Amino acid sequence: MLRFLTIRVASAIPVLLILSVVTFAIIQAPPGDYADYIRSQLMNQGGASFEQAEAQAQAYRIEHGLDKPLVIQYFNWIGGIITRGDFGYSFYYNKPVADVVGERLPRTIALALVCHIFASVLGIAFGIWAATRQYSWVDNLLSTIAFLGMTIPRFLMALILVYLMVFHFDVSEIGSFFSPQYGGAPWSWGKFVDLVSHVWPVVAIAVFGGLAYNMRVMRGNLLDTLNAQYVETARAKGLSEGAVIMRHAVPNAVHPLVMYQGVVLPYMLSGEIETAIIFALPTVGPAIVGSMAVGDVYVTATFMMVLAATLIVGNIIADMLLAMLDPRVREFGRA
Repeated sequence: MLRFLTIRVASAIPVLLILSVVTFAIIQAPPGDYADYIRSQLMNQGGASFEQAEAQAQAYRIEHGLDKPLVIQYFNWIGGIITRGDFGYSFYYNKPVADVVGERLPRTIALALVCHIFASVLGIAFGIWAATRQYSWVDNLLSTIAFLGMTIPRFLMALILVYLMVFHFDVSEIGSFFSPQYGGAPWSWGKFVDLVSHVWPVVAIAVFGGLAYNMRVMRGNLLDTLNAQYVETARAKGLSEGAVIMRHAVPNAVHPLVMYQGVVLPYMLSGEIETAIIFALPTVGPAIVGSMAVGDVYVTATFMMVLAATLIVGNIIADMLLAMLDPRVREFGRA
């Protein structure tokens, strides 16, 4: 297992380097940079003339290296990451990028993991329930829910929910994790309840989409597994239907879902990002959109690299989980 893990981590390094080049180039492709944003702010809000604003923007470019060729900017950025762990400086937030990531990424991952746990547990449970009651009203109802969860865009669900909360339920506190009275307060049961009351829409929308996929996959796999020869053999030996399903059918039907864990973390992160943008929560999503809008290239590039790293880490974790669950995979790895 250690050898396998070492090989996977080593192979991920060149992939990340290639992704960093592609990401940096794509982000820099549109015309303009953060100095242009400063120029527009000086003209629109500061009352400066175009010549004065352009002079200050050019001075800003020179001071922060934005006037250098794209290749030089990339190597300065990636060199700082490799040699010093320095992800650059955020022009918009006026602080190191590592501080911006450190503030927003843990919240995003925590939300994504909560959504993933709920979506996996509920999706697998509902998938088993639907498969064991094929063509019943329960199966039809759950299949309809799964269809809606996979087809309705999450940003549309978020927009509808925001509209209902603001205009029909008079909810005024949107865009934060806590109410003002709990902002700097120590953790308590009241603060936890307040947190749940602020993030439940994001969790509900992301869980709905993940639950739908897990349910459909689990139902289809379990229906195929229940017709397998070894399941019929288990029934012929006199095992109860519950034991046949839970001890023989479900462990084999769940394999594709284990492999799906390789992409589920980025998937849940993207689901959280979409809804968090609509609800304006201080997580990764609004930071990416805001940094791209003003040309804060190092923030955008770093967050994109983080999302790529989660995909690689997720695939490694999925392979390890599958090896733990399936003896055939372990034997193949030893061979």
